[in-house]
Amino acid sequence: MLDELDHLLVTALQIAPRADWSTLGEVLDIDASTAARRWARLTKAGHAWIGVHQSVQAIVPGSPLLVAFIEVDCSAGRLHEVAARIAEDTHVFNLEHVSGSRDLLVTAVFTDHAELARYVGFRLGALDGVAASRTQVATTLHTEGSRWRLDRLTEEQRRKLAPATTGRLPSRTVPERDLELVRVLSEDPRQPVARLAERTGLSPTTVRRRLDRLDAERALAYRCEVARSLSGWPVSVSYWAAAPQSRAAHLAKSISTIREIRLCASLSGPHNLLLAAWLRSVDDIAAFESQLTDRHPELVVADRAVTLWPMKLAGHLLDPQGRHLRAIPLGRWHDPRSDTAEADLLARLRTPSVQ
Repeated sequence: MLDELDHLLVTALQIAPRADWSTLGEVLDIDASTAARRWARLTKAGHAWIGVHQSVQAIVPGSPLLVAFIEVDCSAGRLHEVAARIAEDTHVFNLEHVSGSRDLLVTAVFTDHAELARYVGFRLGALDGVAASRTQVATTLHTEGSRWRLDRLTEEQRRKLAPATTGRLPSRTVPERDLELVRVLSEDPRQPVARLAERTGLSPTTVRRRLDRLDAERALAYRCEVARSLSGWPVSVSYWAAAPQSRAAHLAKSISTIREIRLCASLSGPHNLLLAAWLRSVDDIAAFESQLTDRHPELVVADRAVTLWPMKLAGHLLDPQGRHLRAIPLGRWHDPRSDTAEADLLARLRTPSVQ
């Protein structure tokens, strides 16, 4: 189990993932070397890790990014084979083996609806072991996991790590020129500027300026994660819910403030809200749902699923206890075989059939 200092260190890194060890040590009242040694132990055991990816929390109409939730049904005995193949897809953000009426729940990012259709039709549809799939598009992400905190620090400690900022620019995507920098950064988000400069061929001044700009534009999301089994919140539950469309945005805003909520997304389907919560125990599932609907009487929970194995989280592969195995840097999906299959279909559609 993680001790109190481990929890404090993880919380500090959730707030300031690139803070130097001296700053972290000062805030936590420990030596910088102790902070660094603790973190090395946690990461080596897979108990905690830091990732970074292009921000998706500001998905709005007109955004170049599209987030989809795909439920996958697998043939008997083929679930893990299918999951292992899907997990390698660079645009797959989360992959969960869940209970209930679907086997796998996939969260993936696409550039447009055509790419999503190509993936579902020609990639998933062609995988041996996939029996069926159902897709819903996120119309808005109200909150997501990069904002979740263990909350073990005092207000004063949080202020030292993240001073109040003003005049932040609107959220934007990562410019083409910075994609390689972000790719290198994602391999180890705590790499010093000098190391990033060496690996990208940029000057340290340029690297620092570009990272500061990306941060100001909220183009990147850093995530310091802890193995769910050690977090104190070992149970993850997804809820599909329905709310009056005129009230859905208001309810989502309120739901997003609940401590246990890791995800709140508006969906394109009949269940127009998808929620994900981390809970203390299985016994809390019914109690949390009751509290949720008591607090929001207009909300109707239509279905729920418990995560049995969080196989991939924000681009990181995990073992059944939620411990870190390795990272798969997030990127745009590209599959020549799917492109060829789509081209063949288009050729058939262009050619009039002979009756």
